[in-house]
Order: sequence, then C-alpha cells, then structure tokens
Amino acid sequence: MEYRKLPRGEERIGTLGLGTGSLYTAPPAEIEAVVSRALDNGINFFDLCGGGGSVYAPFGRAIRGRRQQLYFQLHFGAVYDEQGEYGWSRDLDEIRRTFDREMEQLGTDYVDFGFLHCVDEDSDWEDLQRNGIYDFVLSLHAQGVLRHVGFSSHSPSVANKLLDTGKMDMMMFSINPAYDFEKGDELGIGSTAERAALFRRCEAEGVGISVMKPFHGGRLLSAETSPFRRALTRAQCLQYCLDRPAVLTAVPGVRGLADLDELLRFPQSTAEQRDYAAIAAFTPAEAAGNCVYCNHCRPCPAGIDIGMVNKYYDLALAGDKMAANHYEKLAVKASACLQCGHCDSRCPFGVPQQERMAAIAAYFEG
Repeated sequence: MEYRKLPRGEERIGTLGLGTGSLYTAPPAEIEAVVSRALDNGINFFDLCGGGGSVYAPFGRAIRGRRQQLYFQLHFGAVYDEQGEYGWSRDLDEIRRTFDREMEQLGTDYVDFGFLHCVDEDSDWEDLQRNGIYDFVLSLHAQGVLRHVGFSSHSPSVANKLLDTGKMDMMMFSINPAYDFEKGDELGIGSTAERAALFRRCEAEGVGISVMKPFHGGRLLSAETSPFRRALTRAQCLQYCLDRPAVLTAVPGVRGLADLDELLRFPQSTAEQRDYAAIAAFTPAEAAGNCVYCNHCRPCPAGIDIGMVNKYYDLALAGDKMAANHYEKLAVKASACLQCGHCDSRCPFGVPQQERMAAIAAYFEG
C-alpha cells in the first residue's frame, strides 16, 4: 500500500481507502469483518457517509482497540432516521443529535476529518453559514474534537468558495474520466478546464483530496453502461484518480467482503494493469494536447519522469510556490531531454512533449 502525507498534518493516508455508503446492506457481523480485513491489509482511511446509519455501531466495534490505526471522515449534514435511512439536513439541532449518536456508536472522542456535507450549490454554503453549522464545525475543531475540517462537493465553483475560507484541510470530490471529460451524469459538474484548475489549486494550497465515485457508480466498469461504450478496470480508474493533483486517496464503496477482496487486488496490480491511456480514445477535443500525467510515454531514454515534470510545471503556473522546489529535487530534469521523439510517439493525448520539455526547462532552469 502506498501512503501519502496530508499537507496540513502528519497523517499518512493509504491511497486505497474505503467508502461505506453501500455497506449498510451487509449484516452487522460482515460489516465488522470488512473493516477488520481492510485494516489488516493496510487500508487506513474510511468515509462514513450515506447508505444507512446501521454502519456506525459495527464499525465502532471493529475499530475498538485499533483507533490509532485509522482515519475517517464524518459528514455534518448527513442524517439518519430511526430506521437508519440516510438523508441530509441543514438543521443545526438535528445535526448535533446525529453527531452525538454517531460518536457514541463509534466509541471515540475525536474525529479525524469533520466534513461539511454535500456543498454543491451556493445556497448550500449559505445555509451552512446562516444556520450556524459552519460555526459549530469550527468550534469542534477548536476544541480538538475534530482534527481537521473539510467538505464534500461535486461543484468546482462552490468548492472554490469553501477553499477561499482558508480553513479547509481536505476536500472530498467526485473524480473519474467520465466526469473530468464531460461525459458523466448530473453530478459531473464543471468543464474539463474548471475541474483541472480546482485540483491544481488544492495542490498549490495544501488541501488534500479524497475521491468519491472513482468508478462512476460502477458504470465505467462495463462497456454497456460506460458513457464511452468501453469498459475500464478498477485498477485503471483508481490510478487515474491517484494521478490527479492533490489526491491522497480514493474511497470506492463496498457492499461486503467480496467487493473488498476485489479492491484489495489494486495494491498488487502492475503498471501495465493500471495504465489508463485507453481513455485517450474517448476524450473530448478540448482535452487533447493536455498532459494528464498518465506516464504512458515511459520509459524515457533520458530517464525523465515526464508525468511528474509536467505536473510540477502545471502547478507552478497555477501558483504553487512549492512546485519549483519539488522540481529541483528531481534526479533528472527536463533539460536532459534528448529530443528523440519517443514520448511524442507514445503519448495517446497528442501532447508535444519535446516542446514541453524545452519550455519546462526554460521555466525552471532559466
């Protein structure tokens, strides 16, 4: 398992996390078994939202004595009725009651990431502020009950407004090729350029991203349901997400042990199995010519990590003050380019990498 450090913290988060939105359909004993097996296999990040409130008690039993081994997201605005059915609310009293009940069932006195839930519209953000929910979350953070504050969203324009507060350490966002290339459903909000700019901003400002919907609700895994009429594998979808700027972890949902076992193949998958260059065949014209850091151009005869060099360049142009420092630490820089044309011939997105290497060398190395 690969682990990535939270920019504004010491937490090291596994790149494969786990969502529990569908886990409520499993019996309590299986829920406990899923969480235990995930922890045993190096998964240390969980999203506790959606589906049903019946997940919390068995989850709490599974982590008893192991609390220091994991991190989880808890959402302020996700609520559950007496039957455990999921809903969402902007009522402060209801959110307080839900939070108290969740903490009791989880058997913990702190939350790693307290998220403002599903902030997709300007009105959502306005309600969270007007109704005192945002202040409530900030007060819990000040008390140390919440280690970090974050939010979940599907909308780049609204996400940018929350980032403007400077209070967010983590953002949960919907990322997959269908959404990023404008072939998704109503939750794939924003243009290709707007979404890419949001991810670069998070990287530049030290805000980590946890990814929801990496498989587009499973639709990308089947040629019949994929908007591209071509199937991708779980490994390809997960690696695509993990190559986006600022992404720390992807948190696909599971329904039980069988789904978990499928996901646990990812850490052992090969580079060839993770190669998602096939998406070039169905990306829109406006995405052509843009490096997506897929590294399909490997191996570079000069030893340049072309994807990483491109990422640092894009981040620097987006205002990331640390990008130049990261570039400087690379063992092989863009100036080592042999202009041999190997990368240009391999790039499925038509990126003129030889020209890019010259421009990047001039930018960073003067």
